[in-house]
Amino acid sequence: MAAGLVAKPLTRAAFTPFGDVIARQAAKHFDINDGMATRYHDLAAIDAGRARGHPALNIFHGRPWKMPLRPKMMERHALGSQAFMPLGPCRWLVVVARPGDFDVAAMDAFLADGGTGVNYHPGTWHHPLVVLDEAADFLVVDRVAPEPDCDVVHILPGTIEITLG
Repeated sequence: MAAGLVAKPLTRAAFTPFGDVIARQAAKHFDINDGMATRYHDLAAIDAGRARGHPALNIFHGRPWKMPLRPKMMERHALGSQAFMPLGPCRWLVVVARPGDFDVAAMDAFLADGGTGVNYHPGTWHHPLVVLDEAADFLVVDRVAPEPDCDVVHILPGTIEITLG
């Protein structure tokens, strides 16, 4: 029987061990362009410069997953951060585990909405993008370099099941 994990709301405090929450709420901000725009400043610690890397700006188009989620794998990027920000309204699931040796018992899950993104710290284990309900586009900032930077661990079928609570 699979261990159960219930997704909880995504908050800055709960997500701190894994990375940054990207949201306008409680962010440093100021008006720019003669008051016609507001800049929400320095929302995530982008880390892409290690080992000849540079930041890349991408769009990922995520298709909806069926729930409950039964993860088959997790991945991490040891040499750079990876930020995901939805480009429109959507619900999505953030599944993570702390850096270091992967431990399925230490996995955590967060339910996010279209106004909130995340930036995974280097080395944070995370599930690939999990969009709920309907397809959605995400702006993704990550590291690009000549050498690969993606470690993958496989999870045995039936090990864990994630629900939305």
